[in-house]
Formats: sequence, C-alpha cells, structure tokens
Amino acid sequence: MAAAIFVGLVFVAAASGAVFKPGPWYQTLRKPSWTPPNWAFPTVWTLLYIMIAYAGWSVWTAAGWSLPLLFWSVQIVLNGMWSWLFFGLRRMDLALADISLLWFAIAAFIVSAWTVSALASLLFVPYLLWVTTAGALNFSVRRLNVAA
Repeated sequence: MAAAIFVGLVFVAAASGAVFKPGPWYQTLRKPSWTPPNWAFPTVWTLLYIMIAYAGWSVWTAAGWSLPLLFWSVQIVLNGMWSWLFFGLRRMDLALADISLLWFAIAAFIVSAWTVSALASLLFVPYLLWVTTAGALNFSVRRLNVAA
C-alpha cells in the first residue's frame, strides 16, 4: 500500500509536466547551445521519477515519518510546481526560485536519508545532477529572453 502511495505522489508531480507542456511559446525562446535534446527530458524524468518513488518508499519503510520524508515531501511539491510556473504561468523567475528551493530539498534529502538508507540517498544523486542542469538551463533561458 505504501509503495502505491509513493508512486501516486510521483505520478501527480509528473502529471504537471504533461499538463503544462513546453509548446510553441518555449520553442520560440532563445536557448543556450548546450540545451539537452527534446527527447532527453521525458526519458530522463521517467527514470528519475521511478528512483524518486523508490527512495521515498524505502525511507518510509525503514524510518516512517522522519526528517528525510519531510524533505522528500517538500521536493515532490516543488517538483510538481516547476512546470506550472515555467510553462503554465510563463514565469521563468518564479520557476528559477522554485528550482533553487528544489535543489536544496533534494540535497537535504540526500544528507538526511543517508543514515536511514544509503541506497535512497544515492538514488537522489542523479536527480540532483539533473536538477542542477535544469536550473542552469532555466537561468540561461531567462537571461537570454528577458529584456534588461
């Protein structure tokens, strides 16, 4: 039952990306040359969401409601908000603030979960790396497209 809850929570966050898609607006924006190809986003996020769900479930199984689960909960909310802020509201500034907080929540999960489940912590490392890239992309796209 608990595993289904974590999968469901991750599904809700992922659904934000399906509801608030890049679309024509994003296609017209100037992007840095190092922008990952379009196919990379759904591929990488699918793998990450599987790892996010498993990490949350494994910490829950080992420690129940705990500090790592608090950080897990914060990161899943922030994760789900980013697509709405960036693509839905077209607020690159708010999306950048969101992804910055997301980065800290992921890092806090990694640190706090380590003693509960090293595997859960390690599963969040690729997520932190991808969010670092996404944050840099968010920053760069905003810088390239906002008039000074």
